[in-house]
Amino acid sequence: MKIALIGYGKMGKEIEKIALSRGHEIVSIIDIDNRKDFDSEAFRSADVAIEFTAPSVAYGNCTEAFRQGVKVVSGSTGWMAEHGEEMRRLCAEEGKTLFWSSNFSLGVAIFSAVNKYLAKIMNRFPNYEVSMVETHHVHKLDAPSGTAITLAEGIIENLDRKNKWVMGTLTAPDGSVTGTVECAPDEFPVSAVRRGEVPGIHTVRYESEADSIVITHDAKNRKGFALGAVLAAEYTATHSGFLGMSDLFQF
Repeated sequence: MKIALIGYGKMGKEIEKIALSRGHEIVSIIDIDNRKDFDSEAFRSADVAIEFTAPSVAYGNCTEAFRQGVKVVSGSTGWMAEHGEEMRRLCAEEGKTLFWSSNFSLGVAIFSAVNKYLAKIMNRFPNYEVSMVETHHVHKLDAPSGTAITLAEGIIENLDRKNKWVMGTLTAPDGSVTGTVECAPDEFPVSAVRRGEVPGIHTVRYESEADSIVITHDAKNRKGFALGAVLAAEYTATHSGFLGMSDLFQF
């Protein structure tokens, strides 16, 4: 399979290693200083483009790839709230293909399924209050993380007493804390911590006067995310439409 990379930071380089190890070919690498290469035969020859960049440029990257007739796998977060509806329309009405996920880790896909199932169980036990904390490296621009938002949506789908997640506290790299975990009875807080070079930790907590039930996913490095992105690209090469992890891993 021919792959184009959009974004050549730490994730892009890790994806390149795994793609090559699985026998794929990297035909184009687009980063900040060579965006003109979107309009190249090399980029257009790609079966799939894998995009890991920043919220401010992800939308433009995807639409440019679509313009060149290239399918996209995107792991950029912080932009789908604004552009998700349009992306779905482009896929449904104009034949574009986008595989988007807030997190490509197999472990997170499993964790997400466990999170939904636990929320379904806890629906019967209203004396437990739910909350979430996510921790990421200091370079991450959006808070809470896209993965945390996806997990929160999974809780809302299965926990009748909660209709909305709200931003909780934000712990900055210098240790200062802003915000609050106080919220309405039908809401629950999602807090964020920015510290060091942490790849990603997500913790969901159900708290009662008697005890706590806690589930955590702790990423050790970026390899799991990169492998998932390549697996998604392999899937996307032979499928069409607006795709996600529930298509790739059906738990």
